[in-house]
Amino acid sequence: MKMLLFPLLIVVVGVIYGLVGNDLAGATMLLVFAGASTFFLWVLVPTFEHEGNTAPIDEDFTFPED
Repeated sequence: MKMLLFPLLIVVVGVIYGLVGNDLAGATMLLVFAGASTFFLWVLVPTFEHEGNTAPIDEDFTFPED
């Protein structure tokens, strides 16, 4: 849950920016960035430790010569 503080901070900045600066486009971009960051942190970060080979290694493979 601690990792979601960064997107929450971006949401707070986006809301304050939208209210104080009267710039809807900039506030919208900040809120979309916060959503994308939330998706990345919530879905992808927990899988970082599970990386490995994507296919079995063929020990008999040789690179073709040009």
